Amino acid sequence: MLRLLIPVLLAAGALGCGTPVYNPHTRVVNGEDAVPYSWPWQISLQYLRDGAFQHTCGGTLIAPNWVMTAAHCISASRTYEVVLGEYDMSEADGSEQRIPVNPNDIFVHPGWISICAACGNDIALLKLSRSAELSDKVQLGCLPPPGEVLPDGYPCYISGWGRLSTGGPLPAKLQQALLPVVDYEHCSQSDWWGPIAIRKSMICAGGDIRAGCNGDSGGPLNCLASDGRWQVHGIASFVSALGCNALKKPTVFTRVSAFDDWIEETIAKNA
Repeated sequence: MLRLLIPVLLAAGALGCGTPVYNPHTRVVNGEDAVPYSWPWQISLQYLRDGAFQHTCGGTLIAPNWVMTAAHCISASRTYEVVLGEYDMSEADGSEQRIPVNPNDIFVHPGWISICAACGNDIALLKLSRSAELSDKVQLGCLPPPGEVLPDGYPCYISGWGRLSTGGPLPAKLQQALLPVVDYEHCSQSDWWGPIAIRKSMICAGGDIRAGCNGDSGGPLNCLASDGRWQVHGIASFVSALGCNALKKPTVFTRVSAFDDWIEETIAKNA
């Protein structure tokens, strides 16, 4: 029964999942403005500071009232809301949906250790205080099949409002960049991340000139499946202390397909 839960939730919207109305670019770039609303499952996780909410992490809408993000994005001392239908944070165009998250509706993976990102389990689920209104600009992200591991070089896209360079400015518009998968055999080599930092429950992608950066955390690694739908294979987790685009230090993501049981069980227990 639990195995059927996620597909049922993802089919809840008339638009299904992983099929954006506004198609993203497919050019090889160092990073560019995304086509507006072409990643309609992308959310901005924001927290209250000095009387206003500000962006801290990305995330993925996986069901009308559930968001998936990184565990390291969550602090028990903060008040959060999720913003859907966002593209340009410098403007309000009426497509945004701001939905509060109650403190008791935040579920961090029990295996997450806040002082050890390399230990893995960097995943959290947020139950929204009300369901999102699905539209052409707000849609559900598809989860990959349980246990699926993408091959080396598989083309995926990171999306988010993270910094444009190490220590650089935050963009107003949603960014995207092509990040080819770097398989475990390469990424775990000693002159790459090494076997201590990388686990098989993670995905490496990009590196050198293309990478995630601060503010992209929690956001999706979007990969096009053979059926033409985009699937969210990764949750942006960490980058090198040497910088966001260090050579042989690709961006590291939590591999979503390694946590399907936990996702299903958490949603089922807290429906």
